[in-house]
Amino acid sequence: MWNIIGLWAVGIIVVGISHWVYKWRNPKCKGEGVLPPGSMGFPIIGESIQYFCSHPYEGIPPFIAKRTARYGGLFKTSLLGQAVVISTDPEINHYVFQQEEKLFQCWYTKSALELTGKQGLIANSGALHKYLRNLVLSLIGPESLKRNLLPEIDVLTRKHLHRWATLGDVEVKEASEIMLFIYFAGKILGCDEQEALQLREHYKAFVNGFLSFPINVPGTAFHACLQGRKSGVKMIKDICNRRKSSNKEKRNEQDFLDYILDEMDKEEAFLSEAIAVDLIFLLLFAAYETTSSSITLLFKYITQHPQVLRQLKEEQDNIFRDRIDKDAPISWAEYKSMTFTHMVTNEIVRLANIVPGIFRKVLKDVEIKGYIIPAGWTLVICPSSVHLDPNKYEDPLMFNPWRWKNEELHSASKKFMAFGGGMRLCAGADLSKVQTSIFLYYLLKDYRWNVTKEGNITRQPGLFFKDGLRIQIHEKSEEMIA
Repeated sequence: MWNIIGLWAVGIIVVGISHWVYKWRNPKCKGEGVLPPGSMGFPIIGESIQYFCSHPYEGIPPFIAKRTARYGGLFKTSLLGQAVVISTDPEINHYVFQQEEKLFQCWYTKSALELTGKQGLIANSGALHKYLRNLVLSLIGPESLKRNLLPEIDVLTRKHLHRWATLGDVEVKEASEIMLFIYFAGKILGCDEQEALQLREHYKAFVNGFLSFPINVPGTAFHACLQGRKSGVKMIKDICNRRKSSNKEKRNEQDFLDYILDEMDKEEAFLSEAIAVDLIFLLLFAAYETTSSSITLLFKYITQHPQVLRQLKEEQDNIFRDRIDKDAPISWAEYKSMTFTHMVTNEIVRLANIVPGIFRKVLKDVEIKGYIIPAGWTLVICPSSVHLDPNKYEDPLMFNPWRWKNEELHSASKKFMAFGGGMRLCAGADLSKVQTSIFLYYLLKDYRWNVTKEGNITRQPGLFFKDGLRIQIHEKSEEMIA
C-alpha cells in the first residue's frame, strides 16, 4: 500500500518537474505571436555558464557568434535567471536606442544592480535619471572639459608620465588606473593621494568580480566584489559624513561632493544620501576603468603598427611646432585638431569592445522583424557583433585607423556604439577621448618606450589583462624633443 503511494508521489513529482522544465525551455508569448528562435538552456541558470566562459580577446565572443550563425541576428536565451533576447542586428539596435523610455528602458541584471547600487544612475529612469545625468555632466560635460578638466588632465598626465619614467618598468593597466583614480577621487570626493589609494584598494576587489558569475560564496570573485563594494561604500559615506559635519562656509567648493551636498540641502530635493553614495560609487568606477583599458590597448596597437605611430608623431610634432609657448597646457583648439589621434582612439575602442552588452528592459510587448519580445524580458545589444561585422568594416579584425577618414569621429551611429547610443549615450565619452588624446600627445612628445611583456588579454565576458602589459619607459633628451 505505502509502496504504491510512494510510487505515485514520485511519479507526480517527476511529471511536475518535467512539465516545469518543458515550460522553461519552451516559453510562450501572448496570443499568436512567435518568440525569436534560440535555447533557454537549463532551468534557472539558463546559458549563463557558456556566456561567462573565458575566451580569446580577438573576434566576436563564441557564445554570440555560434548563436548568430544558427539563429540569425535576434535570438532568445536565459542569463542569470532572466529571459533574454540578444540582438546583433544594427537596424534593431538603432531602433531600440530610438525607443528609449517608450518601449525600452535601461536595465541590468539583478546582480549588476546589486554591485553598482540600486539607487544609482543606471538603476533610475525618467526624470530622476535625467536629473542625475545632468549632475554628472556638470562635472564631466563639454563645458567643464573645456574650462577645467582639460588643463587639469594635462598637468595630471605630465606628472604621472614623469613618475613612470623614474620607475623604468611599468605595468600599464595598473599605472593608468592609479593615475586616473587619484585624479577623480580628488575631483569627486576631495581625497588626497594617500586616501585615494586606500579607496582604490576596495575598488580593486570590486572590479575583479564585476563581470564574474554571480555566486555569492566566500572564495568566489563575485563575493569578493560584493565585499569590495561594501568597503568602498562605507569609506565614501564616511567622507560624506565628515564633510557634512564641517562648517558649510569652510567647504572646499572645488569638488563634486560639495555640489552634491548643496543639492541635498535644497528644499524638495531629488537627492537622498543613498542615491548620492550610489552615484558617486559608480561615477568613480566609470571614470577610470574603461579609459585605463583603452590606454593599455593603445600601447599594444601602436607598438605593433609602426606606420600608425609615425603618423601620430607627425601630427603631434605639427602641434608642438606651431605653438608659441612650448610649455603651455594643450588648448581645446589643439585637442580638436588631433584628427588622426581621434581616429586611432575610435579604432581602439571599436576593437576593444570593453562593454560586452548593453541591457534594456522591454516595457511592453514589441514586434520586431516578425517576432514578439514580451514585456518584462530583457533585450541585450551586442556591440562586438556590429563593430566586427565584415559587412560594416573591411577586414574588421585589422587595426586600421585610416578607416575612420571622412567618418564622424565624435558620435554614435548604427555601426559604432562603443559609448552606447540614444538618450543613454555615455556621459563620459568626451572625457575618455580627451584623456586618451592628451596621454598620447605627451607620451609621443616626451618619452620613448618599448613593450617588454604583452601579457594575455581575454574576455569573461568583460576585458581582462592577465599577467599585465609591461613597458620600459624613459624621458627623451631635450635635443630629441626639439
